[in-house]
Amino acid sequence: MKRNVGTVDRIVRVIFGLGLLSLAFFGPQSAWGYIGIVPLVTAAIGNCPAYSIFGISSCSTGSDATAGSS
Repeated sequence: MKRNVGTVDRIVRVIFGLGLLSLAFFGPQSAWGYIGIVPLVTAAIGNCPAYSIFGISSCSTGSDATAGSS
């Protein structure tokens, strides 16, 4: 699986994901807060399926390595 999520994008996804996830436990305590798991997972694996569909990559050209390769 090819990486298409860059470092800054991953940081933003983690912050956004944690913010959404916190809504499931604090504030309105809505089940919609669990949607925050999606940006957390895409940040963790470094690949966004939506980016793949649209041909988008926020990785710099030098770091377009495939995930799992050494």
